[in-house]
Amino acid sequence: MSKIRLFSTGGTIAKMYDELSGELVFDKEHIEKMLLQGRCKADIKISPLMLKDSLDMNDNDRNTISKEIKNCNENKIIITHGTDTMVQSAKSISKIENKTIVFTGAMIPYAFKNSDALFNIAAAISAVDTLKHGVYICMNGRIFLANSVVKDKKLGLFLEI
Repeated sequence: MSKIRLFSTGGTIAKMYDELSGELVFDKEHIEKMLLQGRCKADIKISPLMLKDSLDMNDNDRNTISKEIKNCNENKIIITHGTDTMVQSAKSISKIENKTIVFTGAMIPYAFKNSDALFNIAAAISAVDTLKHGVYICMNGRIFLANSVVKDKKLGLFLEI
């Protein structure tokens, strides 16, 4: 397994419950906690880019993601991202060549019991190491090409189109 770069951008996967405010807030250490809990032995360099809800993502944020991917030395990239605009962000970088890029996230925050976060990050790590170059979304045990997927908000699932 070769070196993987993981860019974190926020989203539900990175949220936790703040007991004082009663709100969901971002947990900066969520990726490190997940890799430790999963006993991950992959060679992963974590690079936090931002902590944003994906509904607040804009073209400047997508440009930042694109620039960081293009400028990093690794050709295996994982991006943790909120699910609401994950497809839009994945499509925005779909022309990047010579890299395998896998977006993943969670419907339930990592910090919550019954979260899908740990499963999704593990699947993304395996996917990025085995897929050919391209841009993918890896959610709930499935892998989709970025240009062939939609999030069905009524079902809470990603579906191939």
